[in-house]
Amino acid sequence: MYAIVEIAGQQFKVSKDLKVYVHRLANEEGSKVSFDKVYLLDDNGSITIGAPAIEGASVEAKVLQHLKGDKVIVFKKKRRKGYKKRNGHRQYLTQIVIEGITASGTKKAAAKKEAVAAEEVDAAPKAKKAKKEDTQE
Repeated sequence: MYAIVEIAGQQFKVSKDLKVYVHRLANEEGSKVSFDKVYLLDDNGSITIGAPAIEGASVEAKVLQHLKGDKVIVFKKKRRKGYKKRNGHRQYLTQIVIEGITASGTKKAAAKKEAVAAEEVDAAPKAKKAKKEDTQE
């Protein structure tokens, strides 16, 4: 089972027990956090796509640590002008581990919609037959 979820403005493909580095979260180390913007769920081949997000679905995670990423060098240059500018930064990151993916309510709602659609399809031919019989008499 995996899910596409939005965490701190970026989309990640996550599954259970996966460790992910995301932009710095405000939660403390060791605390649990839940993400509700789940855009896609794959449960052993049955795919559920949200419009834009799946209602009732969430991804549970635990904050492991806050850290800084590797140094990124930003170098700007304009040729033949003598312009060179060197700058850099280290991004603030949070390491999280995915503890579980819940899809509460999505399967029941989908099953109800399919059942209603099946009843309508079965009822449509019977109604047409009844109208034809009335017109022939």
